[in-house]
Amino acid sequence: MAGPAEASARKRASDEPHPTGDERFSLIDKALRKARFQQDQLIEVLHAAQEVFGYLSDEVLLYVARALRLPRSRVYGVATFYHLFTREPLGEHSCSVCTGTACFVKGADAIIDALRREHGVGPGETTEDKRFSLTTTRCIGACSLAPLVVIDDDVLGHLTVEEAVKRVAAMLDAEPTPAEVP
Repeated sequence: MAGPAEASARKRASDEPHPTGDERFSLIDKALRKARFQQDQLIEVLHAAQEVFGYLSDEVLLYVARALRLPRSRVYGVATFYHLFTREPLGEHSCSVCTGTACFVKGADAIIDALRREHGVGPGETTEDKRFSLTTTRCIGACSLAPLVVIDDDVLGHLTVEEAVKRVAAMLDAEPTPAEVP
């Protein structure tokens, strides 16, 4: 038997406004339908939700839990366990430093410290202007490229501290800040 959120999502036409007023939930509904509301598709649905919203808020996690008829604790546990999910909005640009064993041994901690000094944010934090987020990941699985840094989806290996700082600065300098936009 279908739960209320599942029945509502199945019944709603794709061109009909979403009851929450936030049309992004309609995109989650689409992912839920594609997953056939199967509980074992939780990770895929959460990926879709994060793609739509940019992060997984409590409201989104509750919505997914109800639609998949899963305990909120299970959905929250999955969202907080996997490092690819974020619970806070990220900045316009991001830098993720791999902290797996090979990367750590090859200087990942020094890269993190340099970026912290340069931008005033530590791992898991975003600058006040919301332009830059620094994150870490347990392992990307490309140990031969250690230390590995992902800057705005560009995977960069064998970076020195200086190269990492320069790459992030170049990324941030490539676009005007909101104050510079006419």
